[in-house]
Amino acid sequence: MAAEPITYLSAFLVGLMGGSHCIGMCGGIMGALTLAIPPEQRSFKKVSPLLLSYNFGRILSYTIAGAIAGAIGWFLAGQHQVFGPILRWFAGLMLIAMGLYLASWWSGLTKLESLGSHLWKHLQPFSQRLLPVRTPGRALLLGGIWGWLPCGLVYSALAWSASAANVGEAALLMTFFGLGTLPAVLATGYFAKQITRIQRVRAVRAITGLLLIAYGVWTLPIWHMLMSSGAHHHMH
Repeated sequence: MAAEPITYLSAFLVGLMGGSHCIGMCGGIMGALTLAIPPEQRSFKKVSPLLLSYNFGRILSYTIAGAIAGAIGWFLAGQHQVFGPILRWFAGLMLIAMGLYLASWWSGLTKLESLGSHLWKHLQPFSQRLLPVRTPGRALLLGGIWGWLPCGLVYSALAWSASAANVGEAALLMTFFGLGTLPAVLATGYFAKQITRIQRVRAVRAITGLLLIAYGVWTLPIWHMLMSSGAHHHMH
């Protein structure tokens, strides 16, 4: 299933509007990165390399996870032609679920976080060894590990990316998702309050959620089947 530009835009919006959730998950680490620098040296110039390196590592981990999800989707789609429509149904339903989550109408996606708890138990000790972070290299490694933190929003985006059934497209989709989370997470060290204030406006979240739900409904194969059936009927 070839990804369309609106798919990448949707991925960016999911990350952008889910930013307040990201701050809750990663805000502590961003604070630790800032506090690792002595107060007298805690300038924009000193803090920025650490924050940028951390976020680059985090987004890179999303991209790698997306490539893995895309490979799984590609494998399934190649097993039988029935998996193509199934993956499209799955993509549509995941978009609808993320729209409901972002609009604060349903929080079922958070239940997915328990799925990654076993993997995180093995990764967390490595992240602890990197603290306190005083170099961009360490920040990059920490971001690469922290990107695998159990997060329902990330897992939902990964499940959605698998429906692309293409390694490159799924990796790119997760990259756009990660870039969407960047403003809120990066701003934690600078002006997080202003960012989260916009994200928490009920109307903004509702509009974003409705847009994703609408795109999810459009993604469902039923519309394509109806159009194909209508075209076939018209030919006859």
